[in-house]
Amino acid sequence: MSLLRSCAPSLRCSRRSFHLSAVWGSSSANAVKTKPSPTTEDDPLPLLNRPLGVVQRPRTSTKTRTEKLQEYMNQDAIIEERRHIIKEAAKGYFDDLNNTRRHGGKTWIAPQTLIREDKALYLPNISGKPLVGKKAVNTTTMCAGRITVLAMLGTKISEIHAKGFVDPTYEHYGTHPLFQYVQVNLQENLLKSILVNLFTKSLRSTIPPELHPYYLVSSQNMEYVRDAIGMTNSKVGYVYLIDENLKIRWGGCADAMLEETQALETCTGVLIKRLDKLKPPGTRPRT
Repeated sequence: MSLLRSCAPSLRCSRRSFHLSAVWGSSSANAVKTKPSPTTEDDPLPLLNRPLGVVQRPRTSTKTRTEKLQEYMNQDAIIEERRHIIKEAAKGYFDDLNNTRRHGGKTWIAPQTLIREDKALYLPNISGKPLVGKKAVNTTTMCAGRITVLAMLGTKISEIHAKGFVDPTYEHYGTHPLFQYVQVNLQENLLKSILVNLFTKSLRSTIPPELHPYYLVSSQNMEYVRDAIGMTNSKVGYVYLIDENLKIRWGGCADAMLEETQALETCTGVLIKRLDKLKPPGTRPRT
């Protein structure tokens, strides 16, 4: 009898354990079911599936006190600000570098055609100092009325990325009066920005003289528009095709595929032909 009594609690525990396993599954079974499949280099890259840019047309004038107050009181803007802070807080310092291990930091494949004009969004205003002159300029003034290929640079590898996209297009349309190639060397880090400014003379020697007016050195904070223009990795290069109305009509990132390079050249030609028909010869900008 004593033996049966001592075994009874053990039997009850076994039955309870069996019942829990039947309802929830064993811990090892759960581990197998919930374990995510590892991301591999073989995973296909997605096509760019959204317009790049910001909703509001960029402006060069500073905001008034009333406009700033309205922004502070805007509930949607406050919620968006909180989301942004939480997202940035969760981001590690080496995230961008680690992300280059997958597809070299490439996050999408550029489209083969132009983004529709009625769906396209605006390039945010970016200011910087060109390699000639001391006065700062901005992309809103530079790009208005012309077809612009704009490259966002920040590292040596990003310069290689941009060349892979732009070289054939520049060779084809570089002398066209309605075309321009703008490069923005963006250094949001204060120390790197100071170093780049110190070595501006070295930059002048490596950049062709005809591109000096269109090569901007910028320390502008792009934190709040990075996601909007798809520029999520500071280590790789980004290339955008901007129409005469400051809208982003095409975008590419990181290492250029052959079909992406060809697409940029084709899309640039389409925009130039359209603008060429709209502008009389006497109103075309000088190169």
